[in-house]
Amino acid sequence: MITFKKISWKNFLSTGNQPTEVILDGTATTLIIGANGAGKSTILDALTFVLYGKSFRKINKVQLINSTNEKSCLVEIEFDVNNVKWKIQRGIKPNIFKLSRNNEVLDQSHSAIDQQKWLEQNVLKMNYKSFTQIVILGSSTFVPFMQLPASSRREVVEDLLDIKIFSSMNDLIKAKIRIIREETKTLQLKKESIQDKVDMQKDFIEKLESQSKDDITAKTNSIGSINTEIETLFHKSLTEEDRLTKLNKSLEKFEGVQKRLREFGNVKGKLSQRIQTIIKEHKFFSENTVCPTCDQDIEESFRVNRISDSQNKAEELREGYEQLQDAIKDEELRESQFNQLTKDTTKVLNEISSFNVQISSLQKQVRGLESEIQTVTSQIQNRNTEHEKLETLRSTLDQTYDELTKRKENISYHDFVYSLLKDGGVKAKIIKKYLPLINQQVNKYLQMMDFYINFKLDEEFNETIESPIHEDFSYASFSEGEKMRIDLSLLFTWREISRVKNSVNTNLMILDEVCDSSLDGSGSDDFMKIIRYRQQNTNVFVISHKDGIEDKFDQVIRFEKFKGFSRKV
Repeated sequence: MITFKKISWKNFLSTGNQPTEVILDGTATTLIIGANGAGKSTILDALTFVLYGKSFRKINKVQLINSTNEKSCLVEIEFDVNNVKWKIQRGIKPNIFKLSRNNEVLDQSHSAIDQQKWLEQNVLKMNYKSFTQIVILGSSTFVPFMQLPASSRREVVEDLLDIKIFSSMNDLIKAKIRIIREETKTLQLKKESIQDKVDMQKDFIEKLESQSKDDITAKTNSIGSINTEIETLFHKSLTEEDRLTKLNKSLEKFEGVQKRLREFGNVKGKLSQRIQTIIKEHKFFSENTVCPTCDQDIEESFRVNRISDSQNKAEELREGYEQLQDAIKDEELRESQFNQLTKDTTKVLNEISSFNVQISSLQKQVRGLESEIQTVTSQIQNRNTEHEKLETLRSTLDQTYDELTKRKENISYHDFVYSLLKDGGVKAKIIKKYLPLINQQVNKYLQMMDFYINFKLDEEFNETIESPIHEDFSYASFSEGEKMRIDLSLLFTWREISRVKNSVNTNLMILDEVCDSSLDGSGSDDFMKIIRYRQQNTNVFVISHKDGIEDKFDQVIRFEKFKGFSRKV
């Protein structure tokens, strides 16, 4: 149970720098009175501001600070929750939001939003809407339960019945389901990937075992064919080498032929010069009897002898020259034979080189095929390793299948829990269980205020109203006074429910101008009887500007305006 002890405020709305303090648990009934604008309803805004950070009436936060002082706005409240003392301080200019538990200020490193959320969920255990339904009934900006939309009605009831936890759990389950579905998608992709690898490995092993032997046979046959071709080329090469040997031997016979031809050429040149000299000498002595140079007579016998000698020498040289010409012709023939043999030798060498190149290329092919055979042989020998890889992949695939199955089972389980936590699940059953009690309490309080109708809320919180003198009535069909009786009955009912549930039970109830607006004299008397005799362990504050009712309350607090500021008298 929440027991509100004390609230104070300063520089808040029309209140000045002097703090205003109200004891909240002092008396059972308290009347707050004052003229219009005196500040008697400020307690409502101070209460909701310090607890929830916003005013009860529609006032912007910046307008809550006193417009004269414009600083040091501060509201403080003290309350107990199950023997734990709490204090909240909230201010503007400077902004303050402090939570204290048993006189120790809590960690303020979190944001104000997170602190507020924690306060509502763990300490107050009710949000603003629920608080205003069970603590405050006002005539200005208060929205009665029956005027709330269906979603807000459900939110209030869930809060009062302490079943909003199911909504929070539902949100967590939805988030968990989303995470599991993402994990399932990832596992599904992983499974497909591993399955592809398994299929590829199986195909590889099948090809390895079925094609390897044929591949080795084909490569071995190719090596045999190539070796036969190499052998043929080798034999051709040997034949050409034999031929080359013979050619080399033949070339040895013509060794020095070119040298002799050069020597014969030199001799031939000398003989030609000698013959030319003899021919000139013969011609000179044959044609001249007198020396053309010195004009002396040439002796006849000398001239004849020289002519005869020239003829003899010329004859000798002619015979030698002819012999030399024959020798030259023989050597030229030998040179021609030598050149032909050289060409044949070069051709044979080229043939042998070509054979060697072909043999080298074929031997390289043989080595390549032998390497491929070795690789295939190694693969065949290592096929156990490939089978181990396949088994490892299959094991991983089985594990992935198991994880997928677990995820799907988990999704099924969470979907089931999610269906239980939806509005139509466990919450609906709990609400259905409490609806008779709610309707019973509402009708009880209606009868206590002399309003004899049969008021029922269904599971969607739509009302059904039965009356002996009215048909097809709804909340909107009643007068304002009758509506107020229904609103008060619901307020008292929600307090009864909160008392039963305890987690949102509180000692405080504040009613703003309830007696001043819609209730007639009889209704006001019935209302006063209820709050005095039926509301146990409750501190009721009634705000009013109606005269003549002070004697009905245990305590009266009066507010007035003094020098422009509101103050408690």
